[in-house]
Amino acid sequence: MSDARERMVARAAREIAPGMVVNLGIGLPTRVVNHLSADFPVCLHTENGLSGIGPTLGYDKADRNLIDAGGAYVSTVPGSACFDSATSFAIVRSGRLDLTMLGAFEVSATGDLANWKIPGKFSPGAGGGIELAQKARRVVVLTTQTDRVGNPKLKEACSLPLTARGCVTRIFTDMAVIDVTPAGFALVETADGVSAAEVAEATDAPLALPDTAIPTF
Repeated sequence: MSDARERMVARAAREIAPGMVVNLGIGLPTRVVNHLSADFPVCLHTENGLSGIGPTLGYDKADRNLIDAGGAYVSTVPGSACFDSATSFAIVRSGRLDLTMLGAFEVSATGDLANWKIPGKFSPGAGGGIELAQKARRVVVLTTQTDRVGNPKLKEACSLPLTARGCVTRIFTDMAVIDVTPAGFALVETADGVSAAEVAEATDAPLALPDTAIPTF
């Protein structure tokens, strides 16, 4: 993973407060666990049926019965529990998740999320993303600022099929931390070496800038 993405994931990990129950979605969010200290008091949840997730492991050290939602091998911590999908989604649907971290293809200026399908390309289905986006108390996104050909992922309106409307509150990218406010996107922080102008240029919607100095991560 590039330094920019690693820095983004490390910054997103700081969004987790002690005592939270946090779901880590497929993709970049699953890497957040590796940026939490071993004694950090948090309950990490994966939709395929595990709560209490420890750091990811290499093939040679892994228990190959234990994977996260993206198929990476994970470890357990004291108090970990395994359960079936019905129990896992009962946790989701009953509002017990303080936070979910999800990946995204697009996010709109009103907080709409598109993260499950690009028309014309294979998709295994929406999975648990729809319910995670709708039911968690807070939804944040980890994604790159642009796609592989340079098209902005943060847009005035999503062009891809939606996962959920108005659910995203904060976005962590390889360039910035951006909040979704009633007035649209607002720049909160920039990555070290990235200017506010560069972030604005890579955003396909108006981006409000703070009046004060912009922190970096």
